[in-house]
Amino acid sequence: MMQSSLIGKIEKAKRYAQEKERVKFDDFAIHFHGDNSEHIIQYKDGKWRCTCNFFESWGLCSHTMAIQKILGEMLPDEAYAANSEHGVILT
Repeated sequence: MMQSSLIGKIEKAKRYAQEKERVKFDDFAIHFHGDNSEHIIQYKDGKWRCTCNFFESWGLCSHTMAIQKILGEMLPDEAYAANSEHGVILT
């Protein structure tokens, strides 16, 4: 039988999961399996990096935009700077 304190923590976790504005990312790295190869995406000091060739020229790519879409409001505003520079709006 589950203790009431654990039940309370589970309920709190469910509520937190619904309130994504509570979470903001600072730094992280992701291994992304693209159509052609694996890429490493990093977000550090408010800037993206991706190991794909397209990112080198544009400062954004389908991999970073996919992560932005997945994480949404959990990312700080500056995580979308390159998108704004290129007129990209993710919906």
